[in-house]
This record gives sequence, structure tokens and C-alpha cells, in this order.
Amino acid sequence: MKPTRTFIAIEPGNAIRDRVVMLQEKLAKTGCDVRWADYDTLHLTLLFLGEVDQRDLMNVCRAVSGVAAGAAPFAITVEGANAFPNIRRPKTLWVGVSAGAQDVCNLHDGIETALLQLGCYRREERAFTPHLTLGRVKGDAAIDDLSKALTKTAAWTAGETTVKEVLVMGSELKSEGPVYTVLSRAKLG
Repeated sequence: MKPTRTFIAIEPGNAIRDRVVMLQEKLAKTGCDVRWADYDTLHLTLLFLGEVDQRDLMNVCRAVSGVAAGAAPFAITVEGANAFPNIRRPKTLWVGVSAGAQDVCNLHDGIETALLQLGCYRREERAFTPHLTLGRVKGDAAIDDLSKALTKTAAWTAGETTVKEVLVMGSELKSEGPVYTVLSRAKLG
């Protein structure tokens, strides 16, 4: 069987998604060429596993469930527009997590440790930053206008949501964008 492109994520809920889309629309007015994340695909990635063999998927789901069961539900606040590698040279646009960021990091670290022990995950070299990806910049046109708009929206907020579960997601890349499938749901607590 073909391996499944897999990642572990937290869904932000529709109220957060609605506000994120309004921010995307505001930033799109800069005229910068950006491939915006679709409403249905907006999520907070905890870990990207890449191609996972079908034989390992059940163990991944069990490991995520085990870690999630040991963590109590918690609130997060989604706010602050930013970019990787930085606002002056934006390539990936994102919004961060302020309140609850440490809880998200703890969940990430616990799942990462469990998956490293399974041998189906390689630790990323860069530090984990809890965020939702807004879009990816495709060209340099109007980049200065986008940078200015990002600076002005640094204090933007989407509000608060309660994290009650972690999702193991499958991703199929298509020309019109990725298609995500929930492979398992792991309840917190």
C-alpha cells in the first residue's frame, strides 16, 4: 500500500477560522502574490511526519491518543500576524498563539517524544513555534506593501478557543491545493 502523507494538528474552530479569513482578505488587498490557505484547511500543525507507511499509522494514532489522554483540555488565544523567515522577507504568512502557547508546546513535545520512540519521526532542526499558516508568498510583487500590512496587524487577534482534541491527518496534494482527511481523533484528558 502507498504511504500516507501525515501530520498531527489542532483544529482552531470556525469562529477563529472566520476571523483568520477576514485577515487574509485584508492582507490580499496589498496585491502581493500569495497562495492563501483555504478555510477548511486552516489548522495548527503540531508535527509533520511526511510519508508514513500504512503499517505504522495505527501505532502513530495510538501514540497520539496516549499523549492526548494525559493532557487536560486548555484554552489558546490566536493572535498576532507574522511571517517566516521574517516580516521584511515574508515567505510563509502566519498567526501565532499567545495564551496557551506553552500548553501547545508541551503537547507537541509529548507527541514528538512518543513518535521518536516509535521510530517513525525525525526531529526538526528548527524550534517549534505554535502557529496557523495563512498562506505562502509566491512572488516579490508588492512585498513591501505586504510587509507594512503585516507590521500593522501585529496586534490583530482572532480570539480564544478551547483545545479538546488532537487530530492525526492525512494529506493528499492536488493541483488545486491539499485535501485533508481525519485519520483519528485523540481526546484530551
